[in-house]
Amino acid sequence: MTAAITHLIAGQWVSGNGETVVSRNPARPDIVVAEGGGALVADVDAAVTAANEAATAWAATPMHQRGAVLLAAAEIVDGHAAAWGRELAAEEGKTKAEGIGEVRRAAQILRYYSNEGDRQAGDIYASPRAGEQILVTRKPLGVVAVITPFNFPIAIPAWKIAPALVFGNTVVWKPASTVPLLALRLAEALTTAGLPAGVLNLLVGDAEVGDALVRHSGIDAITFTGSTAVGRRIAAAAAARGIPAQAEMGGKNAAVVLDDADVDLALEQVLLGAFRSTGQKCTATSRLIVTAGIADRFVDAVCERAAALRVGDPTDDATEMGPVISSTAQQNISAGIATASDQGATVLTGGAPYSDARADGYFVAPTVLELGGGDADVWTEELFGPVVAVKRAADADEAFALANDSEFGLSAAVFTQDLTRALQAVETIDVGVLHVNSESAGADPHVPFGGAKKSGLGPKEQGAAARDFFTHTTTVYLRGGRPVA
Repeated sequence: MTAAITHLIAGQWVSGNGETVVSRNPARPDIVVAEGGGALVADVDAAVTAANEAATAWAATPMHQRGAVLLAAAEIVDGHAAAWGRELAAEEGKTKAEGIGEVRRAAQILRYYSNEGDRQAGDIYASPRAGEQILVTRKPLGVVAVITPFNFPIAIPAWKIAPALVFGNTVVWKPASTVPLLALRLAEALTTAGLPAGVLNLLVGDAEVGDALVRHSGIDAITFTGSTAVGRRIAAAAAARGIPAQAEMGGKNAAVVLDDADVDLALEQVLLGAFRSTGQKCTATSRLIVTAGIADRFVDAVCERAAALRVGDPTDDATEMGPVISSTAQQNISAGIATASDQGATVLTGGAPYSDARADGYFVAPTVLELGGGDADVWTEELFGPVVAVKRAADADEAFALANDSEFGLSAAVFTQDLTRALQAVETIDVGVLHVNSESAGADPHVPFGGAKKSGLGPKEQGAAARDFFTHTTTVYLRGGRPVA
């Protein structure tokens, strides 16, 4: 059954009058998951106006009450994990198990921020003057534009919207138009939980709608996750208007496997990092660096396991990897593999289109490419699919240097049983998230998430770091008058 796409503006669900938005099942593109009229630029103005009108009352609502709404929403989301997880798999392409896990992660994020009222709200400093204290308090920014990608259609929105709301901001949210169904589900959960009208507004639309939202004078801050090119444009537009922007962008994440690694553990984790979610994660393992003593047997094992992955319908319980999101993504990834081959890479496994029933969907085979000493675009450019580029290193020092050989610095993984080498990796590898003996992908709501170098702009996301973006400080010099006689 095809779901109807609608938009949430000022507490009302309304149909769109823009160009029709069609969300297709990437495993079976003939199946339409959701469909409806897209938002117009005029809807952006209406949504921002509604968010501004709701801002004062929402900011004045005690944080514990704001948190109670998030907690109630978490219960709704958790209660629908199985059904919504299947919908997520059908709409986005990750496996059903991963889809259910993502819905539950969204509930976990909502719960985490629902308790923000019980955490530290500010700071007190000593004053050099008698009879005075210095307080640092926090206030919401106002109306936040939230722009989210397709690859985590409920978890990433949750980790942006939950802190924005609990810290007293109102939100206008534009999700990726390829995954509107899970956006509707999250917005419905929050409104059903008691979120007042206008506090959250949802618009499903094209790039023109996104541009209008970014440039709207009623927006006080922008948080974005997506491509590096778009993130930089958004940051530039925000800077021109003098408002804060938070952009989580690209990654070209390396897994470094040293000679002394636990081979079975490393093999399992590298495969998960590279091929879970069909490699469509900003933290996915897309580069594999293996030292000489272990390289032959480890690379052979990776190829054997990658070739054996069960690729198919993501709603089938037996499937281990689904399709990529769209035909455009499929074509771009295939072109990237072809370019790598032209530039001297050796295709060890995968790399060719399917000729069976999967040819009708947006499937890309798990692909491992080995690079020689020459330059190759696949080593530096993000393909955002199930493709791993392999390089061999003489020793740990060269391996860590290769890991840093990128303009991006989002995530990395290092596999070693040598504590000294692990500590060297912590000191040497320049990333925002480093995993030692676990896959490069993964994030938890109570710790900061974000990249170094050109992978991110603005404060980190999640954990206490979220407060740094979604609030501003007021330093209060608090002094009483003379004592009354």
